[in-house]
Amino acid sequence: MRRLTLDQPVPPELRGAILALGNFDGFHLGHQAVVGRAIQRGAHERRPVIVATFDPHPVTLFRPDLPPFRLTTLDQRETLFAHAGADAMLVFRFDADLAATTAEEFVAGLLSERIGAAGVVTGEDFTFGHGRGGNAALLAEMGAEHGIAAETVGAVLVDGQRVSSGLVREALAAGAPEVATRLLTRPFAIAGTVERGDRRGRELGWPTANVALGDYQRPAYGIYAVRATLDDGSEHAGVANLGIRPMFSPPKELLEVHLFDFAGDLYDRTIETALIAYLRPEADLSGLDELKAQMARDAAAARAILAAGGATA
Repeated sequence: MRRLTLDQPVPPELRGAILALGNFDGFHLGHQAVVGRAIQRGAHERRPVIVATFDPHPVTLFRPDLPPFRLTTLDQRETLFAHAGADAMLVFRFDADLAATTAEEFVAGLLSERIGAAGVVTGEDFTFGHGRGGNAALLAEMGAEHGIAAETVGAVLVDGQRVSSGLVREALAAGAPEVATRLLTRPFAIAGTVERGDRRGRELGWPTANVALGDYQRPAYGIYAVRATLDDGSEHAGVANLGIRPMFSPPKELLEVHLFDFAGDLYDRTIETALIAYLRPEADLSGLDELKAQMARDAAAARAILAAGGATA
């Protein structure tokens, strides 16, 4: 998998590609349908497949005051696109210049001249160009003028609802990670570098790997059964507190992950924590003894859920 930007020319061997075009944050079932169709076309036409994504998310340029809502980092997206079978990821740097690009300039200047796409696959609700002046129908019309065969993929429905990144965010905010898992086809996962903390967990007998939430969508605060993947590829079951630790001052928003049966130094290492099941909300308990007893109950509940396959009602 190669990561491309428009700062450099598209390599000759990747020109003439089928381009899956969208934001693809989360890479949920709907996104997978678009990319899957592009990969099918690439195989049939014997062309490479490039998945194009936008970073930062276009909404952040126009609404910088919005709370964090990202579902995946670029690194996570690159891994997901590679597993799907794409040859490269193209990152459109979404800034004021790209936002000002007209629909005609986007198709003729970017898709045709700069990228050299032979075909483009989008979702049926895809828009592009200044002021969202272009849509799927216009892309097909303009694309034909420049030798680009464009097609759209219809929405994917789950229980009668259109799968969307917004639906995934709602599930996470509601403390329903199993719903997010169904829409994503994998658990929502937060990746980050383990920070040096105040070592309160270690003092309580429950050492934790502390990770800042960054720009990720905030799931419901509380305790989760988790599975964590370390930078050496090893996977570990665990339990995590996601929130502000109401018993300690000052409040600090963190993901604190305790890995079961693990001994080792995780400081400054990368960890990706998948949220499997929501156990309970955060609670301001009466004292440290009650906290330690509750942590033991949480760990036991997490072990049971993970041993049973990681599903909750």
